[in-house]
Amino acid sequence: MSTSHRMNQGDTVLRVQDLGIRLRPGRSAPEGRMLLQGCSFELRAGERLTLVGESGAGKSLLAQAIMGTLPDVMQASGQVQIAGRETNGQRTLTQPLWGQQIVMLPQEPWTALNPVMRLRTQVAEAGRYAAGRRWPDALAQADRHLAALGLAHAGRQWLHQVSGGMAQRVGMACASQSDARVLVADEPTKGLDAGACEQVAQLLADAQRQGQALLTITHDLDLALRLGGRVAVMRQGRIVEAGDVAAVLHAPQHGYTRELIAAQPRHWPSLAPVREAAKGEVVVSAEQVSVSFGERAVLQGASLPIAEGESVAVVGPSGCGKTTLGNVMVGALTPRQGTVRRRAGVPAWRFQKLYQDPVASFAPGQTLRRGIHDLLQLHRLDANPTAHWLQRLRLSDELLDRLPGEVSGGELQRLAILRAMLLQPVFVFADEPTSRLDALTQRETMAALCEAMAEGGCAMLLVSHDPDLARNATHRQTRFVAGRLSPS
Repeated sequence: MSTSHRMNQGDTVLRVQDLGIRLRPGRSAPEGRMLLQGCSFELRAGERLTLVGESGAGKSLLAQAIMGTLPDVMQASGQVQIAGRETNGQRTLTQPLWGQQIVMLPQEPWTALNPVMRLRTQVAEAGRYAAGRRWPDALAQADRHLAALGLAHAGRQWLHQVSGGMAQRVGMACASQSDARVLVADEPTKGLDAGACEQVAQLLADAQRQGQALLTITHDLDLALRLGGRVAVMRQGRIVEAGDVAAVLHAPQHGYTRELIAAQPRHWPSLAPVREAAKGEVVVSAEQVSVSFGERAVLQGASLPIAEGESVAVVGPSGCGKTTLGNVMVGALTPRQGTVRRRAGVPAWRFQKLYQDPVASFAPGQTLRRGIHDLLQLHRLDANPTAHWLQRLRLSDELLDRLPGEVSGGELQRLAILRAMLLQPVFVFADEPTSRLDALTQRETMAALCEAMAEGGCAMLLVSHDPDLARNATHRQTRFVAGRLSPS
């Protein structure tokens, strides 16, 4: 660590006082609706604070206000102080501190990583320019951190050659190169298997031992316990409970906190409607499918039929080929060997994909309402069910008048489900479709998705790193073992 950024344990490195965020008055919010209000906390060097709570509560907005990156349609009030400097959410005052005093791991790695630069080079560049390391030292440090995250083999790959979970860990490696006083990590383990979560948690813990303060946003209560320190529970734009993480999560005082803990996937009842095993014709079937990226074989002789109204989960570690199999079955990728059969006479657009990183599937410069309108018009479909799906997924109609970058990751995931359901699909490839949602909203959303599959006779392939979610949301489960499918 450079001496200019050495931290003393008693130093307050981040102070947030009465922070509020409102929509600027406009078409979608004529009265300037409040999105966040009255949030206050301090972080000293070496301390950890984890924010948990419902999707859309304002957790990521709070982080953006601290970083000075709020969308133009939003306005911050209150006080923000970083390493003794008043910034108050203003980009012009905060940007000079990026990389030196504060660094952020964003929720969406696809928007933060460079698609035309090899991954190792990106990580090393972060160390070169944020921490001032010599280039050979920056490369060596990048290699060490990639290896610690199980990515030693991925350094020479491009962004499009790695899975969403691998891209998430590359983003973590980039963020960890800085000697900044504060690290803000927004959903650092979303979509990661248990082993990869442990690797990320260990890297975060190592940084804390050097005195860096950590502000983490997560829906993963197990991660909050693993990190230790303090936790703050957010609901409807306010902090409703805060304290030592073990005390709060083992003996919660607020009713919402108790609900959040009880809604973990391991406590769910079965959400998949009962169906007769032999009922329904096959909608899509992979037969002896093999896929390679360069010299690396990802799928080897994978076969998987899915029948009408049936839901199947595929589980396995990040990068094992789960998303590749789904892309092949939905028609987004052509296999090197093998065959994919889809129900005859059904147009390709009725085979839908829910992306792990939903921001990649929305036009960034188009309002959500316009995008949905154009899609329905293109396929001559009725717009009336939109209101039904907004209510079913607990989404506000005013969200549709925003750009994709102006809503939370959890809201965008549910809007992606809404959009797919309006197309009356016969098959849905759901790639970690609820990874940005808190446990309560995740349970409600998966229940709505499972019910819709049954109502419309739609088949579903669910990719998940959570075996509890997979077991309770699908009719049968299969996992990858050495590039091959094996029934769980």
